[in-house]
Amino acid sequence: MTNDFPTGHGSAAAFIRTLTGLLPPEQVVVYTASMPGDAAYDATVGFPVLRDPARNLLPTAKVAAGIVDAFQAYGCDRVLFGAAAPLGLLAPALRQAGARRLVGITHTREVWWARLPVARQALRRIGDSVDVLTYLGDATRSVVAPALSPAAAGEMARLAPGVDPDVFRPGHGGPDVRRRYGIGPRDPVVVCVAALARGMGQDRLVRTLPRVLDAVPDARLMLVGGGTQGRGLAELARSLGVADRVVLTGAVPRSAAPPYLDAGNVFVWPGRTRIAPPGPEPVGTVLLEAQSCRLPVVVAGSSGSAETILVGETGYLVARHDPVAVADRLIELLRDPHRAAGMGRSGRAWIERSWTWDQVGARLTALLAG
Repeated sequence: MTNDFPTGHGSAAAFIRTLTGLLPPEQVVVYTASMPGDAAYDATVGFPVLRDPARNLLPTAKVAAGIVDAFQAYGCDRVLFGAAAPLGLLAPALRQAGARRLVGITHTREVWWARLPVARQALRRIGDSVDVLTYLGDATRSVVAPALSPAAAGEMARLAPGVDPDVFRPGHGGPDVRRRYGIGPRDPVVVCVAALARGMGQDRLVRTLPRVLDAVPDARLMLVGGGTQGRGLAELARSLGVADRVVLTGAVPRSAAPPYLDAGNVFVWPGRTRIAPPGPEPVGTVLLEAQSCRLPVVVAGSSGSAETILVGETGYLVARHDPVAVADRLIELLRDPHRAAGMGRSGRAWIERSWTWDQVGARLTALLAG
């Protein structure tokens, strides 16, 4: 049961859709909201997708009746709330209807609920009504858990996105991307994949580039993503005299991202600036994808993202507002390809060991089994 499902957009919808694909299709029934284009999309999946007439599901009596009817009609016995808040408030009704196992997934929105007095009380009720709440990483758990009862907090379990190492892999189209943007096969490339949105921090990367170029004159910075800040970043690069060293690719579909990562030598995550919304950042999925492509990573102090690297082994963590430290780590890796390659190999091994979607599916199956 979820509001986060295609044809809706966003990381939560993508996460829930992938999770449903990890379960046997004959065991899955999705109850979700109505969305533009949903009928055509639903015809492509291998399990029933039931669309409530509402465009946004809330824990009302009408929605409760609809989900209970669907639950009983399909002979279900377990419920996965795609987002614990607010639909987890329907857990008691589903328990009464025969649900023997209820699991609620927490995202960034539950972090906000945990910080607001009235919503915090509702989140505590949800925690006590389901069997387990999941968390993306320690950064989100540290905020959500104190809002729960001790018993519910003790039952929390990690369930974070994974990576398909067969898709995000070295040797997956990088040379073609380099040729497209006039980058030589031996030119050192720092790549960042993120929306060019206000507060995301790519401006800091552009400002660090002159220092990097002083040490590595043939380096390039490739910013992969679309957004409102593209023009401003281009103007900033021109004002600093590094426009010919910055590549702005524009929007790239997620399915087309692996070759752009494969085109890089080092991945950098700038971290959000203070004008972005405060609070812990979610798990750094793109960092997992970069490591799966055998890239060493440099992360500018980011709570959730930092959990996805092994500091000193697969990448470096530096202070959020220390551009000199970011530049120095990039210089170190660009000037020492042997060390960079070793960290890249360690990153790939770590992904295969701990972060594949197959492993996520096994954890989800265990949580639903109880």
